[in-house]
Amino acid sequence: MRRKLYGNNINPACGYCAHGVLAEDRVSVLCRKKGIVSCDYKCRRFKYDPLKRIPKIAPELMQFDAEDFALE
Repeated sequence: MRRKLYGNNINPACGYCAHGVLAEDRVSVLCRKKGIVSCDYKCRRFKYDPLKRIPKIAPELMQFDAEDFALE
C-alpha cells in the first residue's frame, strides 16, 4: 500500500480543502460546492490541499553554552 504524501490520517475540514477559500472574517470558508461553511465543516467532496494547511509552531530549542560541548 502506498503512503500518502502528508500521512494517511488527515481529518477532513473545509479550512484546508481544495474547493474552499478562506473568507475575510477568518472563521468561515467560501466553498464552490456547498457555499459558505465554517472552517471545521466537512463534506463528501473534500479534497486535501497541503498548501492550505497551517503547520504547527515549532518548539523553542534549548540554549547551550560552550561548556556543554567541552570534553573533560
